[in-house]
Amino acid sequence: MARHILIVEDSQVDRARLETLLAGNGYQVSLAENGEQALASVKRTKPDAILMDVNMPGMDGFAATRALRGDAGTKDIPVVLVTAKDQKADKAWGQMLGAKGYITKPYSDDQILSQVRAL
Repeated sequence: MARHILIVEDSQVDRARLETLLAGNGYQVSLAENGEQALASVKRTKPDAILMDVNMPGMDGFAATRALRGDAGTKDIPVVLVTAKDQKADKAWGQMLGAKGYITKPYSDDQILSQVRAL
């Protein structure tokens, strides 16, 4: 079961909401604001799972997920994309990149918790 979750989200409001939700349910939480920070944080903190926004400045969530999958040290960390992008093509691309889940915004707390518990 995932105990340490990295939240990658450029919106401070969404980042704080996810952090409060997960920490309040017993998870250890690390935070990053974009793909570059996420890749640096993963090497430092070794999370059990990652909740990754897609639309972020600099390296977006799709590119960061691809980079994680391409690295032997991080390829097995499950990534759940949490995004406002709700097109079938976006979901298909996320799956092709190896994302273990895809949650569209707005989401409920239950959607986040059930996805994290399923990892």
